[in-house]
Amino acid sequence: MQYSGARILIEALIEQGVDTIFGYPGGAVLFLYDELYKHQDRIRHILVSHEQHAAHAADGYARSTGRVGVCLATSGPGATNLVTGIATAYMDSVPLVAITGNVTIPLLGKDSFQEVDIAGITMPVVKHNWIVKDVNELAEIIREAFFVARSGRPGPVLIDIPKDITSFLAEWVPLEGKGKKNRLQGAYKTADMVLAEMDGGSPETTGLSSLEAEAAAVSARAKRLEERNERPTFTPEEVDQAVSLLGGAKRPVIYAGGGVIISGAGTELVQLAERLNAPVAFSLMGIGAFPRDHRLCTGLIGMHGTVASNKAVQRADLLVTIGARFSDRVTSQTDQFAKSAKILQFDIDPAEINKNVHADAWVVGDIKAVLGRILKKLPSKAATGWAGEIDRWKTHVPKAHHRKTALHPRFVIEETAALLGGDSIVVTDVGQHQMWVAQFYPVTRPRSFITSGGLGTMGFGLGAAMGAKIANPKRPAVLFTGDGSFRMNCGELATIGVYKIPLLIIIINNQALGMVRQWQALFCEERYGETTLDRPPDFVKLAEAYGLSGRRAGTEKAFTEALKAALKELSAGRPALIEANIDRDERVLPMVPGGKPIDEQIL
Repeated sequence: MQYSGARILIEALIEQGVDTIFGYPGGAVLFLYDELYKHQDRIRHILVSHEQHAAHAADGYARSTGRVGVCLATSGPGATNLVTGIATAYMDSVPLVAITGNVTIPLLGKDSFQEVDIAGITMPVVKHNWIVKDVNELAEIIREAFFVARSGRPGPVLIDIPKDITSFLAEWVPLEGKGKKNRLQGAYKTADMVLAEMDGGSPETTGLSSLEAEAAAVSARAKRLEERNERPTFTPEEVDQAVSLLGGAKRPVIYAGGGVIISGAGTELVQLAERLNAPVAFSLMGIGAFPRDHRLCTGLIGMHGTVASNKAVQRADLLVTIGARFSDRVTSQTDQFAKSAKILQFDIDPAEINKNVHADAWVVGDIKAVLGRILKKLPSKAATGWAGEIDRWKTHVPKAHHRKTALHPRFVIEETAALLGGDSIVVTDVGQHQMWVAQFYPVTRPRSFITSGGLGTMGFGLGAAMGAKIANPKRPAVLFTGDGSFRMNCGELATIGVYKIPLLIIIINNQALGMVRQWQALFCEERYGETTLDRPPDFVKLAEAYGLSGRRAGTEKAFTEALKAALKELSAGRPALIEANIDRDERVLPMVPGGKPIDEQIL
C-alpha cells in the first residue's frame, strides 16, 4: 500500500502503541497534522500552549506509565522550544520520542526560513537522533527510535523529518500483519548490527518460499531485539563478589534511586533490605521505590535528607547503591561521603560506575535481574550491627512549624494527601515546595511522584501533571507548584480548561523565589537580590479567566474548606486551583550547606 510519509508516521506510531501525542502545529508539520486530523479516532492529539510543555506532558505521561511519551513540534523555534523538555527527560532517564519538522531537503543547511539544526542542538541530551532523508526508511527509523528510547537505560530520542518527506509516497507494510508481505517488511533497521553481537543462528527456513523464509528471518530478528534487555550483562563472579560484600557487612545501608522504579524492582528491593536488615534511604528520583511506612525506611538522603538517612550513610560499613548516580545533591563533598563504607553499586549504565564516587565492587545490568540473582545466593541475615541508632535518628524530623505562621506547607501537603488518598499521583515544579512535598507527601506507589530531579526545571510541573493525568484518568492527580514556577507555565491553564482535565493545582505562594531567598538569608546576609515576587497576577482571577475554579487560603481552616470544594470540582470532571499563602521566610530544613559532609546539617 502506497502511503505518504505523514500517513506512514501515523501508522508507525499506532503500531508502537501510541494513543496520545502532545504538540503544536506549524508549516513544516502541516501534512502530519492533516493526517492526525484524518485519524483522530485512532490517535489523540493534545494541543498545548507552548512546545516546551508538550515535551513536559509527554514526560509526565511516560514517568507515570513506564511507556514512551511522544511530542511533536514544527521546525525552527518550535523545535528549539522542545529542548528544555528533552534535556529534563534525559537527566531523569525518561523514555521520550520527540518528532520535529524541518525545511525541505533541498533547503537544509541554507539558513532557510525557520530552519535550525535541531539534531546538532539536541545531540548532548538524547540517546540518539535521526534526520529522515529517505521516505522509504521512515517506518524503520520510527521503530528503531522507540526501541532505543525504552531499551537499556531509557531516555529521549529525536526524529527530525523534512517537510517533503511527509508528502513523498512509499510502501507501507505493518510490522505485524496477516499477509506474507507484511511479515516480510517488518524489520528493525538495526537488527543485523544487534544480532552480530549475539550468538545463535538463523531460523529454520527449509521448505519455505524465499518470501516466507525472509519473513521468518525478519520475525526472528525483531523478537531477539525485544529480548535483548533480558540477556544478563553481568558475570557469576561479579554476583559472587557482591554477595560476599553483603554477607560480611555489619552496618549496611541501601541507597535507592530512580533505576529501581524504572526496572520495576520494588519487591526485590524490599526483600534485599529485609534479608540484610538494612536501612533504606532514597534519592529524589527514588521516591516510591520503597514503602515510606516500612520499619527500615529512613527517607530522603542528601542536601535536604533526613537525619536518619544522612547519619546512617556516614556511619555505614557498606553502602549498597541501587539505580542511583551519586548526584552532588546527594553526596555534597564527595571525599567525605560514606567515608567509612565500602561502595557496592548496581546500575544498568556502565558509565555510572566510578563516575562520581569510587565503587569497590559493582554489577552492571537491569536492576530487577541483578537483585533477583543476588537474592538467590544471599542467605538470611537477621543480625545487624546497628544498635538502635537508626530508630533514634528517625525521631529527628522536620518541625511542623519553623515559624509561627497561620498556614504551613506541611499542613497543606499532608491535608491534601489525606483527602486525595493513597492512589494519587503527585507532581511538583522545582523549589522549596518540591522539597516539602518530597519530605511530607506519603507516596505509596512507584511512578506516583513526578518531579524534575537532574535538571531542576522550573515550569516542568503543569505540563507533566496534565500528561500524567491524561495517562491515568482514574487516579487523582495533584500539582504542587510555587508562585515562581507557576509564572513559567500558567499558559497551560488553557489546555487544562479546554480539555477539562480534572487536575488539582496547589500554588504554595510565598511571594518569592523561595529556595534562592533561603540561600540569600543563610549565605548572603539577607541581601534579597531579585527574589521578591510581590507582583501580579492574581492567580485566582487568572484561573477563572481560563475557566477553572480558583480559591485562596491563608489559614488551615480556609485551606481545608478550599480543598473540599476543589475535590467536588474534580469529582465533577473539572480542574481546580488553590492558592495557599505561606510565610515568605519559611525554610526547607534539614539542609546541608554546600561543601559540607551530609551529616553536618542545619536542623
